[in-house]
Amino acid sequence: MGLPALGLLLAAALLRTEAAPPARSFQIDFEQDCFRKDGAPFRYVSGSVHYARVPRPAWRDRLLRLYMAGLNAVQVYVPWNYHEPQPGVYDFSGDRDVEAFLDLAAELGLLVILRPGPYICAEWEMGGLPAWLLWKADIILRSSDPAYLAAVDAWLHVLLPKIKPRLYQHGGNIISVQVENEYGSYYACDLGYLQHLLGTFRALLGPEVLLFTTDGAQVEELRCGTLQGLYATIDFGPDSNVTEAFDAQRHVEPMGPLVNSEYYTGWLDYWGGPHASTSATLVAQGLADMLQLGANVNMYMFHGGTNFAYWSGADFKDQYKPVTTSYDYDAPLSEAGDPTEKLFAIRTVISKFQPLPVGPMPPPTPKYAYGRVALHKYADLLDVLDVLSPSGPIQSQFPLIFEAVKQAHGFMLYRTQLPYDILAPATLSAPPHSICDRGYVMLQKEYQGTLERDGQTELRVKGKAGDTLDVLLENMGRISFGANFSDFKGLLGNLSLDSRPLSKWLIYPLAIDAAIQPSIQGPLRLLALPGTPL
Repeated sequence: MGLPALGLLLAAALLRTEAAPPARSFQIDFEQDCFRKDGAPFRYVSGSVHYARVPRPAWRDRLLRLYMAGLNAVQVYVPWNYHEPQPGVYDFSGDRDVEAFLDLAAELGLLVILRPGPYICAEWEMGGLPAWLLWKADIILRSSDPAYLAAVDAWLHVLLPKIKPRLYQHGGNIISVQVENEYGSYYACDLGYLQHLLGTFRALLGPEVLLFTTDGAQVEELRCGTLQGLYATIDFGPDSNVTEAFDAQRHVEPMGPLVNSEYYTGWLDYWGGPHASTSATLVAQGLADMLQLGANVNMYMFHGGTNFAYWSGADFKDQYKPVTTSYDYDAPLSEAGDPTEKLFAIRTVISKFQPLPVGPMPPPTPKYAYGRVALHKYADLLDVLDVLSPSGPIQSQFPLIFEAVKQAHGFMLYRTQLPYDILAPATLSAPPHSICDRGYVMLQKEYQGTLERDGQTELRVKGKAGDTLDVLLENMGRISFGANFSDFKGLLGNLSLDSRPLSKWLIYPLAIDAAIQPSIQGPLRLLALPGTPL
């Protein structure tokens, strides 16, 4: 080959090199205390939206409103139990199609901050961990327990390969991935567990992805929640002192970007409590203070949505506190998806720090007045046990818990008979905290009263020997945050009549969801407890 030809080849190669697009990257600049996206300084203003709390037809609407509010990223939890209802049985279809949700966010121009757990809290049933983990009664959750790690590894080997092609470095929109969640608030403080997760995430996602942790803005919480190789971020709300909160982050991350991974725009609701509310002015001012410092912020929640089916969790703060079906959260977008005063206050703040998208915020969705809806009673629950529990009852000398019979959610019926005549009222009682979580008591199909986990544990009853005593036991959601994390359900202790234990129980696991499917001939339209008004 002559020199002129060689020169032409070298020139062509040089042109191809210059035309090649720069490598995509999302990294931390520890010298300038910022993120760098494709080499340029970058700051995200993000909001949390949980695909599991929003019907799939509404995903686009909620994400579009988030984008039009001026946010450039969405933070996404992945609830393990939502996708693996039974060991080795996976569901990523329909409302559970997390890949479709991530791709829709990319289509709308939103980056993603992914939080795949395995524990997520989120006020979600058992913090996203599957209830079937408790089939092994002595398992130590969120620890190096081999049984727990085996289940975690199996799950992550299914989930993370779906995530890897969507990482920013690979042409996707996921800029960072969180490992575990608020682990510093958990009693175990098992750094070996965090190291195991770090190794698994790195092996399955590669060395370039930015991995991080999130903990409360207290030094003692950060002590057990952080690990070298995971960038430590914090969470706090508008009632916190911004400077003091970020000082806690600086205690473990002296250099790098300031990050509030959960800036609380509102709060959750508990059954029996008032609807939580947080001032729009207070939320907007806190956001402005953080952005003024150059911080990266994720608003938790931007849109709360709804806890459908049995997915609401519970807190344990001195007592069991179950979360309501509504997860409105007093968020900038209401449970119905409508913009609130808080959203526009936030949008105004964002506009002072970065350009807003061109165009108006989409208006509230149309509402329809359905008028009065008549409900027609189909049957008393106790009359259709053959449909609700088609496999029949389980016989046991003493009550069995949900996990012992592999019932994850919903209800079980416990049935026995009065062992002798009770002519004068006797005390039907349960040991303290053994009703998990709410028991509706019926004698000869007549409602007698309700026993509760941290409430009433005694009733006065009378009847004849052989009378049927039924207790319909409701699981109101497993604890998602708190020390007592292995939250077993059902009758955890036996019932007694005047301190004499009852025995010879029939236990009916109720498959209500299956019974009301249209495929079942004569679907159950409305069930009622016997002896109660409709």
